[in-house]
Amino acid sequence: MNWLTNVVRPKIRNMLRRETPENLWIKCPDSGQLVFYKDVEANQFVIPGSNYHMRMGAVARLKSIFDNETWFDVALPEVTPDPLKFRDEKKYADRIKDARARTNLNDAIKVGYGKLEGAAVVIAVQDFDFMGGSLGMAAGEAIVRGLELAVEKKSPFIVFAASGGARMQEGILSLMQMPRTTVAVQMLREAKQPYIVVLTNPTTGGVTASYAMLGDVQIAEPGALIGFAGARVIEQTIREKLPEGFQRAEYLKEHGMVDMVVHRHDLRPTLARLCRLLTRSPALENVPKSVQPVTSAAQIVSAPEVAPAAPHA
Repeated sequence: MNWLTNVVRPKIRNMLRRETPENLWIKCPDSGQLVFYKDVEANQFVIPGSNYHMRMGAVARLKSIFDNETWFDVALPEVTPDPLKFRDEKKYADRIKDARARTNLNDAIKVGYGKLEGAAVVIAVQDFDFMGGSLGMAAGEAIVRGLELAVEKKSPFIVFAASGGARMQEGILSLMQMPRTTVAVQMLREAKQPYIVVLTNPTTGGVTASYAMLGDVQIAEPGALIGFAGARVIEQTIREKLPEGFQRAEYLKEHGMVDMVVHRHDLRPTLARLCRLLTRSPALENVPKSVQPVTSAAQIVSAPEVAPAAPHA
């Protein structure tokens, strides 16, 4: 007889039960080792033993790049949430609602304005957890607004790409974001401001076919999957076996598609160094004391209202 289940009253039994968080441990996809979640989080979501780079959320990414983990959230224009009234197994409007509740993001891209080693930069981060980081109308507007803000503030624009491609639920309207973002990148070029792209795992489809491959400098994280079509589709089309590591960051670097593969721990100093080089700014030995957190929450402002001083945490 089990004394706990048969004798102890239900209320007491509930007191004896310990709740274990689902993400307490993480299994490394590369080595299979179990790692404590807090250790991975403290290591910028890089598995300590294998150096496997896991996906990183938009907020965590912005914290890892901006000085003192502080920045302005750039308010983005509203778009029609379900322009085609699309429905497959469930309504598209319901999918968006679920994604927003799960990620606390309005859409797949978050844009911030702040300081990187004392220099003003605009950073856009694509979050794969929001419907696979798919490129829809809202994500396209976010990229365009971020580029416009970089032109207005005369600052570099850095984008962290992570996407499965265009958002099928928006049809041709999602595909139209490819030329729109390309035109916006050209605006930044005409303003002679740097455009730096960081390709993370995975970056595929229409995002690869547009703004993700137009950077003045193309950086990739180790092991990132980067390509337009999937490897199986390519093999079936050309009827040849693809080489080992095809579409991975290291392979693309060897073949000239990517300028450098940078470990996540080295990304921040690398980006700061590139921004100084491309803007011909003097080297900054220390971050100015003026860049200090003011509040505990990011302030949401519209693009014209963003001030270069006093970013918020």
